[in-house]
Amino acid sequence: ARVLDGLGFRYYWVTQGLTEKDLLYKPNNDARTSRETIEHIYRLSKVIVNSTMKKPNMQTSENEDLSFDQIREITLRNIKTAADILRYSTDVSQYKVVFKSDNGSNEFPFWNQLNGPIADAIWHCGQIVLMRRSSGNPFTKNVSLFHGTIKNKS
Repeated sequence: ARVLDGLGFRYYWVTQGLTEKDLLYKPNNDARTSRETIEHIYRLSKVIVNSTMKKPNMQTSENEDLSFDQIREITLRNIKTAADILRYSTDVSQYKVVFKSDNGSNEFPFWNQLNGPIADAIWHCGQIVLMRRSSGNPFTKNVSLFHGTIKNKS
C-alpha cells in the first residue's frame, strides 16, 4: 500500500497544473507526448486496481475518449482504491495479475506488480517531470516526495 501511496502522491503533483502546451509536448519524434505518457499511466493503473479487485485485464482495441481531467481523476482513484485494498489485506497472494484475450489468458503473482506496472508508472511520473520542465512549466518545489507531504511555503 505504501508504494502505491507514493505513486499516487507523485502522480497527483506531477500532473497538477499541466497545460495543453505541456500535454502536447514531445521531446522528439520517437517519443510519446506528455498526454500519451499520462494515458499509459492510466492503463497501468487499471492493471494495478484490477489485480486488487480480482478482475482480469481484458485485451481490447477500444479507445476511450476521455479528457485529461477524467484520465487524471480515474487514475488517482484507481491508485487509491488499490492502495486501500492492500492496506487492509493480510495476504497479497490472492491478488493475481490476469490478462485475458481471445487467445487465452496469462496469470502472474502479485509481486510482478512491483517490478511491472507500479515501477513503470513511477518511472513515467519522472518522465512527466522532465517533459513539463522542458515545456516551461516545472514541477513544484513545494512537495517532499521523501515524506509525501507539502513543504512549508515560508
